[in-house]
Amino acid sequence: MEGMDVDLDPELMQKFSCLGTTDKDVLISEFQRLLGFQLNPAGCAFFLDMTNWNLQAAIGAYYDFESPNISVPSMSFVEDVTIGEGESIPPDTQFIKTWRIQNSGAEAWPPGVCLKYVGGDQFGHVNMVMVRSLEPQEIADVSVQMCSPSRAGMYQGQWRMCTATGLYYGGAPRALPLRPVLNGCQQEETYKRQKA
Repeated sequence: MEGMDVDLDPELMQKFSCLGTTDKDVLISEFQRLLGFQLNPAGCAFFLDMTNWNLQAAIGAYYDFESPNISVPSMSFVEDVTIGEGESIPPDTQFIKTWRIQNSGAEAWPPGVCLKYVGGDQFGHVNMVMVRSLEPQEIADVSVQMCSPSRAGMYQGQWRMCTATGLYYGGAPRALPLRPVLNGCQQEETYKRQKA
């Protein structure tokens, strides 16, 4: 199983950084307030004491304890089927990018998983493709219709697997490097400049 990506509320993080007290009663009341009074003072004191009265760590410990054990799917990148690392595509060209992926976990993927665009350069209008649920160790190809940029240059887009609930999995975003070129001469010139 791989770690979960968790987005922390920026407002909550700002409150943590502004709170500079070691008064235990203040920490207990702030802990209660941040949790929306879901926990009594004794429960707050327990989590705070367990984390050496570090409010941020105590909140994290509380949510770790309260959250259900979520089974995070596993995914491994096998290979680029089309448009591999360093391959060039002419500008303004429609193409299909295909990745070969594997369910590297011990459980089948839940229904509703998708491959989702998460950053970098976007090649067209498609930002998500549904992927069927794979059985453990099963391999499948996932394809996305794309269009290369109109100007020559180095471009990268990142795509990640995502559950229906928005949980990303499969490690770091997979970069899709594309180098559209106008003609072979420009490609050679670009290569010479990069080597110098």
